[in-house]
Amino acid sequence: MVDSKKSWKAWLYLSPAIVLLLIFTAWPIFNTIRMSLLEGYNAMSAVSGVKFNFGFKNFVDVINYGDFLTYLWNTILLCFLTVPLSTLLALIIAVCLNAIKPFQRLLQTIFFLPYVTNSIAIGMVFAAMFNMVGNNFGDPNELVITAGIINNVIEFFGGERINWINVGSSYAANMFVMTVYIVWNALPFKILVLLGGLQSVNKQYYEAAKVDGTSRLRTFTRITVPLLSPMITYVVITGFIGGFKEYSSIVGIFGAKMGPTGDPDRLNTMVGYIYKSLSLQPGRASAAALILFAIIFVVTLLNLYISKKNTHY
Repeated sequence: MVDSKKSWKAWLYLSPAIVLLLIFTAWPIFNTIRMSLLEGYNAMSAVSGVKFNFGFKNFVDVINYGDFLTYLWNTILLCFLTVPLSTLLALIIAVCLNAIKPFQRLLQTIFFLPYVTNSIAIGMVFAAMFNMVGNNFGDPNELVITAGIINNVIEFFGGERINWINVGSSYAANMFVMTVYIVWNALPFKILVLLGGLQSVNKQYYEAAKVDGTSRLRTFTRITVPLLSPMITYVVITGFIGGFKEYSSIVGIFGAKMGPTGDPDRLNTMVGYIYKSLSLQPGRASAAALILFAIIFVVTLLNLYISKKNTHY
């Protein structure tokens, strides 16, 4: 407990952080709520002195927007495809890394590299890997399609090249590419958290299981997973929060059009819609942001409720 006579010193030391939080956190939240309740809010009109009525018209406009359900579906689908898959893969890789003694630090560094690499740059690399480019090499009568490395591997094993992200590609192919990229990009953080949890587990549990002749699968399901349940709950919840905010990965692969050429917005998400509306319709963008916050809040509560019965502390 801080001495009441010296509490002013504590407040003085905290004041820079408090001021920054008020300016960059509290005020933006308050202003977002305010703009969402101003019907038809526009920054230029507000500067000109136009008055706006309070109401829920912005929320109604967002929900009634023609592509709103498409954006919401894309967001939810990406979440439920990538979060369970990335968590399971991260858990398996973390267990394998924990069992490997030689080059363990080197392998940890390699797996962690995507986490510190710019997501847009990684997206451009993935776009090149899945891309198919047409080039006539100076001959207007002959168009040669150059396949990316993924299609080259498919053809090497006797398969036919697939149009993953180019004009005419299917929605399923686009989603497959996005799922692969997001899972790969999400693995490093989850591996780090789960590996840290594994290294703190008391080794006596595994020694006792070994003495009893317990199989590796049963050891994994009955010892490793229950003891890691707090960390698994954490990475699942943070994974869903990050998944609902997915945007930069799609831009990295498909660009600002958020879809293949000729079919823009096919893979647009809620965050993409918020960015698109922000400049011309900030009131509607604020309402969409609050709707997204409500969805994330409900999903987080559901995750906490479900995991409460299965988490062992």
